[in-house]
Amino acid sequence: MAFLARWQEDTSRPTAKEAGRDLAVRALAPLVVWWLVVVGVGWLLTDGPLKDLGGSEESVSKSLESSRMAFGDAVTLFFSWTGATVSIIGVCLVVVVLVWRRTKQWWFAVVPLIAISLQGLVFFVTQLLIVRERPDVEKLDNSAPTSSFPSGHTGAATALYFTLGLMALRIANPVLRTVVVSVCVAVPFLVATARLYRGMHFFSDVTVAILNGSVAALLAWCWLRRDDR
Repeated sequence: MAFLARWQEDTSRPTAKEAGRDLAVRALAPLVVWWLVVVGVGWLLTDGPLKDLGGSEESVSKSLESSRMAFGDAVTLFFSWTGATVSIIGVCLVVVVLVWRRTKQWWFAVVPLIAISLQGLVFFVTQLLIVRERPDVEKLDNSAPTSSFPSGHTGAATALYFTLGLMALRIANPVLRTVVVSVCVAVPFLVATARLYRGMHFFSDVTVAILNGSVAALLAWCWLRRDDR
């Protein structure tokens, strides 16, 4: 079965037992391994051998601060809000409802919801163990009472929009499909750039966040086993 077409080639309804088993085995168990990797990277950046990397990253933040303009402030505000919790949850729920009504397949419709939930779990638990101060520059957004590592906005946007991009491959119109997929792929990087520009994160924060969101999207896309005959 082709990876991208796995939800189209097998549309069989899973039982509650099958869904619960697959979610635990195929999504949550691998997520624990990935979380350990993220925490390990966080330790390297805050207390380990890569601690001095923060100095060079600080120069990037200061360079972006000195290049700020009114237009850039406005554009990055939009994309910063695109990755905010309320925006991510709102878009996700709308998509879940629309896809569920369209396909009558709840197990496919919940893929983006699973993606942002997996990303959120890694982000939340990592925040409990890794404490990293935000860049020492003027911040254009209100600082949440969380660590700089990793970027929650960027991770959530990556998990959601990469998943939506995969789902959009089902669009029949080739022009519309290309446009929607391209936008979905671009949004996480625009959110990451906005968070850097607005002084909220270091480059390594958004880089790890993009990886975190990508892993979450991949696990969500494969959360339910499908018949590969």
